[in-house]
Parts: sequence; C-alpha cells; structure tokens
Amino acid sequence: MKTKDNTTALYAQQVLGQVRKAVVGKDAVLLRVLAAILAKGHILLEDVPGVGKTTMALAFSRVLDLEYNRVQFTPDVLPSDVTGYSIPDRQTGEMHYQKGAILCNLFLADELNRATSRTQSALLEAMEEGQVTVDGVSHLLPQPFIVIATQNPTGAAGTQMLPDSQMDRFAIRLSLGYPNPADEMAMVIHRQGGNPIRNLQPLMSRNDLAMLQAEVEKTYLHEAVVKYIVDLIVATRNSEDILRGASPRATLTVTAMAKAVAQLRGRDYVVPSDVREVFSWTVAHRLLLSSKAEGAGKTAEEILKDIVEHTPAPRMR
Repeated sequence: MKTKDNTTALYAQQVLGQVRKAVVGKDAVLLRVLAAILAKGHILLEDVPGVGKTTMALAFSRVLDLEYNRVQFTPDVLPSDVTGYSIPDRQTGEMHYQKGAILCNLFLADELNRATSRTQSALLEAMEEGQVTVDGVSHLLPQPFIVIATQNPTGAAGTQMLPDSQMDRFAIRLSLGYPNPADEMAMVIHRQGGNPIRNLQPLMSRNDLAMLQAEVEKTYLHEAVVKYIVDLIVATRNSEDILRGASPRATLTVTAMAKAVAQLRGRDYVVPSDVREVFSWTVAHRLLLSSKAEGAGKTAEEILKDIVEHTPAPRMR
C-alpha cells in the first residue's frame, strides 16, 4: 500500500465495511473507534454486557491484522498477568522475562473496573509510554499498540470506578447501546451461517496502519484552529459547572482526534467542524462536575455542548 496514491478515507471505508459484517447498526461508533486508532488513542467502552464490545474489538484486530490479546479482569487478576514477570534460569541463575498479555498490538481489557486498583494501574505506563517495566527493566510494546477497555456501568455488581489518572489516558469513551429491532434481526440472520467474524480478512498490514497513523500526524493544523482548541479546553476550566476541567493531555488528544476525523473526511487539514465533532466524546469522561451541576442533573455532554455553542470558532478561508 502506498499512502501517496490512496487516501486514508478510502481505506477507512474498506475497513469499516468489513467490520460492519460483524457489528451491525453501529456505524457512528465504529467510525469513532477507527478515528481513535488512527490517532494512536486508547478507547474506553462503557456499556452493559452482551452488546458487542468484544466482538467489535476482535473485528478490528482481524481486519487490521493486529496481534490481539484479551484479559477478562476479575479481582484475582494480578499486575504480572498483564505486564509479565521474570523467572530465574535454573542453570545460569539469570532472570528471563516472560511476556504478559499486554505485549500485543490490540489489548482488550474486558470489564477493567472489576480489577483491583493495583492491577488497573499496571496499564498506565503501557498506555502512556508504550512500554512496561518489570523488575527495573523496560520492555517496549509492539507497534502499533492500542488498548480497548470495557467497563460495566458504575453500580454494577463487583465494579468500582476507574481512577482519574487512568480515565485521562483514554482518548475517547463510547457506548454501543442496544441495537434497534431491525438491526437486531439483521444480526440474527447474518449469524445463521456461523459467526461472521470468522470470515473477516485483513485489509492491510501493521506497517500499513503505522503509515496511515503517520499521515494523520502530518495533517495540517492552522494556528487559528490551535487557538480554537485551546479556547475550548480553557473554557472547561473556567466553567462554574465543572470542578476540574480538561488537562493538557486532553488538548493533545482533541488535536489528534480532529486530525484523524479530517483525514476520514478526505482532507489533509483540520477545520473547526472537525474539532467540534470530536470535542465532547474526547473530553467528557475527563471532567469532574461541580456538586451544583450534578444536583441540577446536568451531564458533562450537555455542559460541553454549551461551551461549544458559546466559544467563537475561527473563519477559515
């Protein structure tokens, strides 16, 4: 594949077309997941069990030819199950590293909020720095590397909230939700010949995906658009409805996601509408609302929508 001769948007449509064979009726969510992958971001899926979160992750791994590992998190999962561990050689006494499950391209952390805080924190270094450190030795993760984590809604049996430091490392938080009746019927019909995920074929190599990610990084960003992104982020810090606003990491993530969406729309430059499109689902999960806002029943998404409406966007020629 040569990215000079083929647009990111073209390959994206081919990828999404394959994934739709396994995940029916969730086109908007699939587009956002692909945008996050192109932006080198990690994805948090918050939903009830059984709506297709694992199926979606496996479908993307197959179509993008990514080495895939999955851990079903429970309270007895240890950090070493994720990061790996060292064992001594019986003959030489030297320590040898045994790979953990996270040494892959796409790591599915299923029901992450059932794990202990110590195990959850084992993901932080991997998500931020692309490496794990075991017994003082750092081990680089394969590239590309993406985490797709799922969590059940807060209050479900055996769950606890993810720590703020971990929430801030996810590029986006999404929810698949229940399918509508027509899509659910289509899902049943498509599975009469077996699980369609078995028939998915890779459309590109890992190197191809890395090239597309590099193209996304090079997407042109005008200084006026940069100021617009920063203005939106600063507005979250000044809002009386928000106790803790978005971090500088959020600023970088909004920028990366806007670039990815621009490429998916067939452009090599970012416009304000790209920023508006990604802003809420990139920032909402990072905010801590004031007690006044919570008491009034406001949601982070509603507050961010108001911020977007009252923050002037630059006019692009």
